[in-house]
Parts: sequence; C-alpha cells; structure tokens
Amino acid sequence: MKRFECLKIIASHLQGDELAVVALGGMIDEWHHLRPSNKNLFLKIMGSITPVAFGLADSLPHRRVVSLDTDGSMLLNMGILCTIGNVQPKNLITIIMDNECYEVIGGPPTHTAYHVDLAAMGRGAGIERAVAVNNLEDFEKALTEAYHTEGPSFIVAKLERGTEIFPEEERKRTDGLEDKYNFVRYIEDSEKVTIIPREVKSLRKVEGPVKWNEDPVID
Repeated sequence: MKRFECLKIIASHLQGDELAVVALGGMIDEWHHLRPSNKNLFLKIMGSITPVAFGLADSLPHRRVVSLDTDGSMLLNMGILCTIGNVQPKNLITIIMDNECYEVIGGPPTHTAYHVDLAAMGRGAGIERAVAVNNLEDFEKALTEAYHTEGPSFIVAKLERGTEIFPEEERKRTDGLEDKYNFVRYIEDSEKVTIIPREVKSLRKVEGPVKWNEDPVID
C-alpha cells in the first residue's frame, strides 16, 4: 500500500475538530491536498512529531490528536513511546508511515528495513494497542478501532515507496513559521484561550474627546 492511500483513509475520519501534527517530506503536500486546514501543524523537525502531538493531547484532553509520523523520525526519539505508555493519553493516535527508508534524500534504508519492529517496541513501552499493518483493509480497521476506543493507539503502516506529485499551484505555499502561527491562532480561537498575546500598541488610556493639538487626559 502507498502512503497517499492511507492518508485518504485518515482524512475521511478527520471530519471534526481533530488536530493533526504532520511530519516532513512528501507527506506535507499529500496531506495538504487532502486536508487543507489550520487544524494541521506541519513540523519539519525529525524526532519531534509525536512528542508535540503528545503535548497537545495532554494539554487538550477533550480533543482528538493525530500524529502523522515516519519511521525515520520516530527512530530519532524512541523515548516518547515510554512517555505515552506511562501517561496513557486517551485521545492520541500515533500513525507511523513506515516505508523503511529515508525516501526524501534518495532512499537509504532505516532500521525498520531489517529487524526493528516499531509496533513491538510500542507494546513493550506500554501501549497496548500497538499494531503493524501492511494492507489498506487492516489499516482502516485499526484506525476505526482507535477512533472508538479510549487510550493511546499506535499504528505502524508498512508502505511501498512512492510520493504523490502535484502541480506547483496545488502544493502547500506556507512555510514553517506561517504554519505555526496559523495553528496557534486556530487553537486560540477554538479553545477561547491566549497562547501568544497580541502586540500591545499603547498602555495609555485616553478619556474624553481629544483634538489633534491637545494633550490627552491620562489617568
């Protein structure tokens, strides 16, 4: 199965206020094509996708959070599995797109191309529902179960290589800084909270009518 096929299934499930944290590489344009939204946080930082998703899930326990991670990224920060296993966030679904290589830089193999089993490592860390799937039917079954069961879910999708190519005008235009601020402002608006305060223009309080050539009355 291909990554884009799996992402189509995921996008069909994310029809509400779910938050998605998305890894780098070819998945960026693929996911943007399927779910263009400020509910997505695109992170071009390997090893940080699932940790950030966990932080969101822990801070917003009433909202579903989905981590769209990769094998190469997860292998850089395996300790997050232990954190998830110990904390047991009920609203976190972690999906590892495991094509057994670093495709974006030419395809050198990751450890999962040999003997490393990420799903087994997830179970060993205390994530009971940690599974590996290698076909679309099993992938959708695992995702549906994750959506209807409390507790952390960890799905490793064993993929063929391949990235969907889009015309330039259909690719994601925003950069990482824009993505961060758009995502933060969406959280602020939807949760009615302030994360990054608005810029303060003036601390002065003007009382009464003021003409252009008069000093304002300050209290």
